[in-house]
Amino acid sequence: MATFHVLISAGAAPGLGLIAWAPLIAAFMCQDLPERRVASDNAVITESCRIVIPPDVVLKDSNGDGVIQIGAADIVVEFADGVALRGADQNARPDTYQGYGIRLNNFRNVTIRNARVSGFHAGLYATAADGLTLEGIDASDNRRAYLKSTPVAEDGGDWLWPHNNDENEWLQNYGAALCVEDSAGVTVRACRARDSQNGLLLDRVNDSKIYDNDFSFLSGWGIAMWRSSRNVLSRNALDFCVRGYSHGVYNRGQDSAGFLVFEQCCDNVFAENSATHGGDGFFGFAGREALGESGDHPSEWHKRRGNNDNLLISNDFSYAPAHGIEMTFSFGARFIGNRLAGNAICGVWGGYSQDTLIAGNIFEDNGEMGYGLERGGVNIEHGKNNRIVHNEFRGDKCGVHLWWDPDGPFAEKPWARENGTESRENYIAGNSFAREKLVFHFRGPSEVTLGPNTIEGEERRTDADEQVKVIEQPQQSVEPFNAPDYPVFGQTRPVGARKELRGRENIIMTAWGPWDHAAPLTRLVEKQPLAHVYELRQMPPGANVAVTGRGVLGTIARLGDDGYRATVAASEPGVYPYMVKARAGGFASQASGTLIIARWDATFFKWPKEVDPREKLTEWRALAQADGAVHATLDQLTLKYAFGGPSEQKISDAVTQAKLGGDHFGLIARASLPLSAGKWTFSTLSDDGVRVTVDGRPVIDNWTWHGPTRDEGTLTLESATTVEITIEHFEIDGYATLELDVAPS
Repeated sequence: MATFHVLISAGAAPGLGLIAWAPLIAAFMCQDLPERRVASDNAVITESCRIVIPPDVVLKDSNGDGVIQIGAADIVVEFADGVALRGADQNARPDTYQGYGIRLNNFRNVTIRNARVSGFHAGLYATAADGLTLEGIDASDNRRAYLKSTPVAEDGGDWLWPHNNDENEWLQNYGAALCVEDSAGVTVRACRARDSQNGLLLDRVNDSKIYDNDFSFLSGWGIAMWRSSRNVLSRNALDFCVRGYSHGVYNRGQDSAGFLVFEQCCDNVFAENSATHGGDGFFGFAGREALGESGDHPSEWHKRRGNNDNLLISNDFSYAPAHGIEMTFSFGARFIGNRLAGNAICGVWGGYSQDTLIAGNIFEDNGEMGYGLERGGVNIEHGKNNRIVHNEFRGDKCGVHLWWDPDGPFAEKPWARENGTESRENYIAGNSFAREKLVFHFRGPSEVTLGPNTIEGEERRTDADEQVKVIEQPQQSVEPFNAPDYPVFGQTRPVGARKELRGRENIIMTAWGPWDHAAPLTRLVEKQPLAHVYELRQMPPGANVAVTGRGVLGTIARLGDDGYRATVAASEPGVYPYMVKARAGGFASQASGTLIIARWDATFFKWPKEVDPREKLTEWRALAQADGAVHATLDQLTLKYAFGGPSEQKISDAVTQAKLGGDHFGLIARASLPLSAGKWTFSTLSDDGVRVTVDGRPVIDNWTWHGPTRDEGTLTLESATTVEITIEHFEIDGYATLELDVAPS
């Protein structure tokens, strides 16, 4: 077997959290430019200059056209050292940031360097800016969403929707540190973003160079591309661009990604980038127009439409909650010499991909949290003429999984009619497999050729349906593979630079995005029946940690050299608001919560499809009294079913033995809870329908089929009393969850 050495570069010095900017930026700032003082909105720049802004001044974009407006072509705009353009008050919520810090529209060959811009919907927004150069810009702390998902439960409202952008939906809905559109010949280098949702949006940007940037620890996309082709993106750090993850609890990713590449982005080179710990490392999708879901084209126009002929080489796409590389409905992709380790679902997901070359990559320990049969190293559904050669597979749940199943309505879309959806002419040879749980999995009517591969230490070799035609050629020689030459720009080496953070357990989400492992952190990590447990990390030396709240007991324990574990407990039935506080010198932080102590009388039951609770509520409720219903006592209503059901929750032996399954089950639970006078807020996280009544009065009613959704309702009490709470929940199919919280308003 020919040996191919993976091309991933050695990392820079251990602990390189940021790209080493100083020498890069110093090289840029070499011109003696006149100063231009900016102290108000709508500053129009028409000549090369160095921007000076008074310290501690907030300059809001009052009319959405940019605080600083570039008004001429062929100029250099440089920001003086220490100057910051700030568009919002320091105490403003990041999801309320508005306007643009720097706006450029229809001017060529502009250079902007050394800007520090924050507090805007987008730090910089450029349109029709051919020849634009952005260098040394720090666009941290710009718009980002408040995330409703918590460590104990996902909220479906946090999902992103990247499928539409022809009307600027990405920028309008999500914001960005930097956004460039309708431009060519652009250079973006040595720029940085933290504490934002998205790093760099490239909308119809072609023939450009993007390198040496660090867009990491973001809650959306590091670099997102729409209809952008013939670009080189090299040596960028896009680590921890993630949302929708709680280690060991859920791993949805919510369409976050290091690279997001949508709607016919072709002939791009992605080389020597680090995009680890992203929702996906790389998320590529042909696009709705390519598939025939938008636009108005003759059928033949859709022939070979997609994200085509892109080269992904010598990158690190590891530790994703979903996929290392997802590239679907596309042609001619080459994935060469990449590292794909520890991805929760699979290393490469290539649904409906054709003519793909997957060569010289390392796949290791992928598929630990796969969804159903989608798991492991390489997963391709409905793929054709894909070559998987000279890769190393180690410890994956499945090495290579290829399959075909009925297309359903998709078979009638123009893309499917023009390109076909068969699983055939796929070739697997020259690979080494070690410690794989299953090496090959083939399903459905399909055809695959197996050349010689080296296999050792596997649990199972092959699982193939009778419908699969496996052509075995163990004696055939495998053609040697030589990595192609490729363009690469940049001085940094981000691959391997954050080795100390390897592993998905280091994805730790806050309400505003992923923790950067540098700032102090306080977060709820566990809800026990009689206690809430908090973790405090990166606390300053000598921090004083305390729990306050009437009726609660706080216990503080050390957690390593710089952390603490705080437990908030109570024993009597009731609702207990509390605070966890940390203080040291000038540092202070606090987190608040509400502990509910109650005993829930719960009934779980199956319901047949003909007794749909949305249409036959009385009959559905009667099933809770029928044979087959099972009763249990719960100390809390936090039921993280995921794709299981009550029988997989370790509630009781009776519930486990009932084997209620993960679909079409119901719950009716009741509890008595003492509440003081005042206004109370009840909130649920549910998938699917939920209804809450208090003393017979409806408080929450979302009796629909829906994804994980938060609902709230209020109740006002004139005096202290004990109320009777009833909660009803039904699950139709797929993912399921139910959680109830009660807190004073």
